[in-house]
Amino acid sequence: MINLGDRQEELLREIVENYIRDFKPISSKSLVNKFNCSSATIRNSMSSLEDLGLIEKEHTSSGRIPSEAGYKYYVSHLMKPKEMTGEDVLKLQTILSNNQLVISDAITKCMEIISDITHYTSVVIGPSKENNTLKQISIVKLDDDSDEFSNRVVAVLITSQGVVENKQVNVSKDINLQELIKASEIINKALIGTPLNRVQERLELEIKPRIRETIEKYDEVYHFFSNAFQDFTMHNADIYFGGKTNLLDFQELSEPNKLKDMVSKLEDVELVKRIETDEQDVNIYIGEETEFDPDVTIIKTHYRAGSDEGTLAIIGPKRMEYDKVVSLLNFLKSYIEK
Repeated sequence: MINLGDRQEELLREIVENYIRDFKPISSKSLVNKFNCSSATIRNSMSSLEDLGLIEKEHTSSGRIPSEAGYKYYVSHLMKPKEMTGEDVLKLQTILSNNQLVISDAITKCMEIISDITHYTSVVIGPSKENNTLKQISIVKLDDDSDEFSNRVVAVLITSQGVVENKQVNVSKDINLQELIKASEIINKALIGTPLNRVQERLELEIKPRIRETIEKYDEVYHFFSNAFQDFTMHNADIYFGGKTNLLDFQELSEPNKLKDMVSKLEDVELVKRIETDEQDVNIYIGEETEFDPDVTIIKTHYRAGSDEGTLAIIGPKRMEYDKVVSLLNFLKSYIEK
């Protein structure tokens, strides 16, 4: 176990935070004014930190950068959560206080906002679709006489885990509302208890022939439900990403092969699922600890809101603004669990 003195800790903090901010190796000369001592004194202290494996020499200059061990020491002993700005709080509260959004929508929208704020990639991992089954599909007509050429209806889906999704659609006047309702009754009778990721398949094989036998405009009605379930299934996918394109801004991934490798990893569902956690605190995993990629940091936590639960995670470079990300995730987790 490494034990640093106050002076060494202050020096390590300065090196880590300067490197996170500027992405430039830290020289002893750049710290003279901060510590009010000679460059030689700082070099000696930096040499001690290097011997302990907390900083390392950057290949292209005489400066030093934090090592993986240095980042770990920083987050364990030196980092303090950063106070959120009023603007960031307002952005998230605006989404979270919108009662028209189901909790899953609010969470994914908030994580997209956090991606915008931090310029990192966000991930939400929800319960597996295999454990989320169809409980009911309903059709509701919206009263709106402003458009004589269409009927506005809402398809409402309820799952076994209490998730409620809706899709508003303008359907042709040629489709009788009662036929949509009749088709929904057929679907409910046959498909209740079906995992969401199998509904589309059973709709094609089992429900389509029944609709053809009993409903006049069967083709239009079938496609209405097929499209609706396709949207529902995609929306209820158990992995959501925000800010994927932020990967392009990671200077650590500036080499094409590294960027290509990271993009491939994000498309590997089994690998991304390793990010999943049931730990209640916001925890930080750096480099090899992530079990995802040695060049990144993952900050993640588990959330629960009623029957909705899952993992919130932020993926960024090892020189991530740890204090800022921890504060944002703590705020979001606390708000949605109230």
